[in-house]
Amino acid sequence: MKPPRLRLLVVDDSAYNRRNIADVFNGSEDVEVVGKAADGEEALRLVSLLKPDVITLDLEMPRMDGFTFLRILMMKFPTPVIVVSSYAQKENVFKALELGALDFVAKPDRQVAPEAADVRDQILAKVLILRTLRGPFVPPVPPSRRQMPSHNSFDEPAASQAAPVMPRSYLLPKQVIAIASSTGGPTALLDLFGRIPQGTSAALLVAQHMPDKFTRTFAERLDRRSRVRTAEAQDGDKVARSSGFVCPGRQCMEITVQGPELVLKVGPPAPNDRFVPSADRLLRSCAQHIGQRTIAVILTGMGDDGLEGARLVRQAGGTVIAESQETAVVYGMPGAVVRAGLAHHVLPLPQIGEFLANLS
Repeated sequence: MKPPRLRLLVVDDSAYNRRNIADVFNGSEDVEVVGKAADGEEALRLVSLLKPDVITLDLEMPRMDGFTFLRILMMKFPTPVIVVSSYAQKENVFKALELGALDFVAKPDRQVAPEAADVRDQILAKVLILRTLRGPFVPPVPPSRRQMPSHNSFDEPAASQAAPVMPRSYLLPKQVIAIASSTGGPTALLDLFGRIPQGTSAALLVAQHMPDKFTRTFAERLDRRSRVRTAEAQDGDKVARSSGFVCPGRQCMEITVQGPELVLKVGPPAPNDRFVPSADRLLRSCAQHIGQRTIAVILTGMGDDGLEGARLVRQAGGTVIAESQETAVVYGMPGAVVRAGLAHHVLPLPQIGEFLANLS
């Protein structure tokens, strides 16, 4: 029997956007638009009345903005939320994810134009991800702040691009933690990075599925929220102890060996890369060049990116950790690794953080 259609509530102060987002689902056999709201107050009333399965949300609205709405929604009526926001609101998007939003769609400006096929396709795809969720929705856990202060204050601006990520004398990492993540990943990564102690002997490399205009802002956010100096990766960056790198959107990242140093290779995807950034490609390079010193961490996300890479890491003597269904917002990526019997450890997110924090 075909499952019932997902019930969608559209929240946006622009009548133009409400109409165009609703039009994305005209004739859909999988999604029914059950209501539209122009601000957070109206949206809360409709959530209570209509019990939607998923909400698309603008953040800048009169009377009650998207952040206040999210706080109340997640306390009273936990519901999956897809933020639809402009490229100019990058920091706001990550704040919304920390407040419990499931994912986001970036639009070129404040309007969702009818002809913007890519934006429309993304909205449709990310709403349909809800079909993969099992059981009641559990919002992503906000990252813990108990590790504060970090090397940067929360209130300071992000470290400038000129700030050195590496220590002055290069120290080869004892382990490289290669992390694969997608839907639900930004919040999970903030939590993990916040648990890594200062002066860790490991380096962290992240392949997070994310648009290219957002990865630098996200890396800066990780840098502010942890003790690990973190940046968006650039071709030729040296991978040293206590360093972190986020693969740029629309690019892929690999680790290479140049003499005594580990160096990143960053470039466009290959024709056979199914996901961009590609976790499989990152993990494959780690298996090839550093073998048993690799710790592959497969976090929440749709699909199976990281599955083949995890297989190669395990074959090379490295360690594979998969996030458990208990905390994974979407169990696709870690679930694929677990079902294939590749995970040495299947752990909830806080325990993954403890494992990584205790590396010697």
